[in-house]
Amino acid sequence: MSDGARSIAVHGLLLAALAAGAFLLPDYHHGVLARVMVLSIYAAGYNILFGYTGLLSLGHALFFAAGMYGMGLAITQYGAGPGAALLAGLIAGIAVAAALGLLALRTTGVAFMIVTLMFAQAGYLTILYFAPLTHGDEGFVLQGAQRLLFGFDLSEAGLRYWAALILFAAVLIGVLLLVRSRFGRVLVAIRENEERARMLGYDTFAHKLGAVVISGGIAALAGAAYGLLFGYVGATFASVQYSIFPLLWVLLGGAGTVIGPFLGTLFMFYLIDLSSGYTSAYMLIAGVVLVALTLFAPQGLAGEVRRRIWRGLP
Repeated sequence: MSDGARSIAVHGLLLAALAAGAFLLPDYHHGVLARVMVLSIYAAGYNILFGYTGLLSLGHALFFAAGMYGMGLAITQYGAGPGAALLAGLIAGIAVAAALGLLALRTTGVAFMIVTLMFAQAGYLTILYFAPLTHGDEGFVLQGAQRLLFGFDLSEAGLRYWAALILFAAVLIGVLLLVRSRFGRVLVAIRENEERARMLGYDTFAHKLGAVVISGGIAALAGAAYGLLFGYVGATFASVQYSIFPLLWVLLGGAGTVIGPFLGTLFMFYLIDLSSGYTSAYMLIAGVVLVALTLFAPQGLAGEVRRRIWRGLP
């Protein structure tokens, strides 16, 4: 079996397993997996910039929050329907990503990381400053009637699971096609040796800007979907911890792999969920496990599979 066919089979099996979970898993796991799928979309967007392009960002919460607030405010302030609100959130995230990319890409390395962090903090403070509109730290709740998409109530657990799965499948397939395309291969070339990619005639700035915009757009889509599916929009999602989370999930799952962001998000969620059932010191257990993974699987779960078993894993 060729690498392409094997890749399609592996990712297809993942989607089939998640679809089967809608019928086999209890309601509690429906809720957990719906969150995992939406947040792994966020991590997948981050992975395009970090895992495939080699740019370390600490500002992705800005894009996630832009999508979430673009969606939420479109519904509450302008009476938009869920479909139009999702589109508004996506456009907001793309616009913010393009603006940030044009400025932040004038820097490199640690400076890029610091600039993205500063912009994200500025976005967080802006949300707090305009509290009469954004409701600040308290955030605001979207009512069930505001979450009807084509007649389907997204506040219902079963429909929410399927909506999350459909969106996750679309993003997973899109990212898989992207990284196997000419554009995706140029991003990998930039990650490995930007100067050599430039010498070969590629416009590395344009490609990196494209990576920032695509990464920010996917993160914004995840933010808009999260707010719509779970009915809450709040400033917490713009805080620095939500810029660190996708980095952690990608590192755990395997940077530069399509399936890695999902595996990392799933592993982190259930590690905390299971350990909290045994002790109040669950973060200590999570920390020990994460340190062990860092030591014995430094390339992440999918990264170790690629290193040890299948080098063609995308």
